[in-house]
Amino acid sequence: MMDFACGLQNTPDHSVIKSSWKNGHGDVVQELVDATKDRGINVGLYLSPWDRHDRRYGNNEEYNEYYLAQLQELLTKYGSVREIWFDGAKGSNAPNMSYYFNDWFSMVEELQSTINIFSDAGPGVRWVGNENGFAGKTCWSTINRTSLSIGNGSIVDYLNTGDPKGTDWLPAECDVSIRTGWFWHKSQQPKKLSKLLQIYYNSVGRNCVLLLNVPPNTTGLISETDVQRLKEFGSAINTIFSTNLAEKCFIKASSQRGGKSGGFGPENVLDGDHLWTYWAPSNEDEMNHWIEIRATDEPLRFNVVRIQEAIGLGQRIKRHEIYVDGKWVAGGTTVGYKKLHRLKMGEVHGYSVRILIKDSRGLPLVSSIGLHFDPFWHPK
Repeated sequence: MMDFACGLQNTPDHSVIKSSWKNGHGDVVQELVDATKDRGINVGLYLSPWDRHDRRYGNNEEYNEYYLAQLQELLTKYGSVREIWFDGAKGSNAPNMSYYFNDWFSMVEELQSTINIFSDAGPGVRWVGNENGFAGKTCWSTINRTSLSIGNGSIVDYLNTGDPKGTDWLPAECDVSIRTGWFWHKSQQPKKLSKLLQIYYNSVGRNCVLLLNVPPNTTGLISETDVQRLKEFGSAINTIFSTNLAEKCFIKASSQRGGKSGGFGPENVLDGDHLWTYWAPSNEDEMNHWIEIRATDEPLRFNVVRIQEAIGLGQRIKRHEIYVDGKWVAGGTTVGYKKLHRLKMGEVHGYSVRILIKDSRGLPLVSSIGLHFDPFWHPK
């Protein structure tokens, strides 16, 4: 919906309603909603604030009223919307224009109280600070909203890393296109699988949500080359993560809260619940906390280590290290919902894998650990 209105009634003449498609009765948004429902997918919508064709653009009050009317139609006509996406889009040669973001957010929350609102400043999900699909190596879901404003280029680094002292829970979303640009061009091709996997590890694998743009072509469909690349991408992710080598291993930890019968043992990280069951070390253990996976028979062969925190109780881990048979293989800072270490040395073999929590905000709560093999990873 960036340039051509897709069937909304509260639109100017620059709309599919004025086109020959379906004799002016087509509704792209409704067709999208119907298609997603058929496949059990939630709906997310983006309404660009930069309308290059409406005469009201540049008149603050008149244009913002017009924009609110479009927004109201989107959120009352098409059923439940899971996410609404806002940005401060404005061309360098556009008329001077102020967007009334607070009014927009208030209307959204009034019409659909459970929706996730995305923008540079939240209030539900924050932008990661770039359009490359990469989060910071350190990435907190917490941040201070009072330090954020939409369209402020000086805060991109802050958006990228978050803030361990932040008072607002605002997870980051990484947006990137499968192609070079956001729109389809015949001269462009989709990104290679290796690039898409790199993006996945640097977004989902760094405690973020990945938003992958896939533009329709001039026929209104997704190009077959893009479809095939998406299938390859999905298949690759399934190949890597469908098997967890740690599941058949023995597991132990430095300590556990409440003793063996307390319900917080290390075995919880292998029970398949990535959110509400977890290993918690003892309050009395003030040393570095660790959890160790040990093979019972053959040595483990892997090149990816996955760690997840019980984020229902906050994000805590500040620094961690990974050892295989006593040898350091990886280290990092934050974990959050998911941290994926694709080992730089490539495939490793070993009988024991120890994850050492070097620093955390309070006791670390680890909900899941995985050891995986990525056949597409060939470090130089």
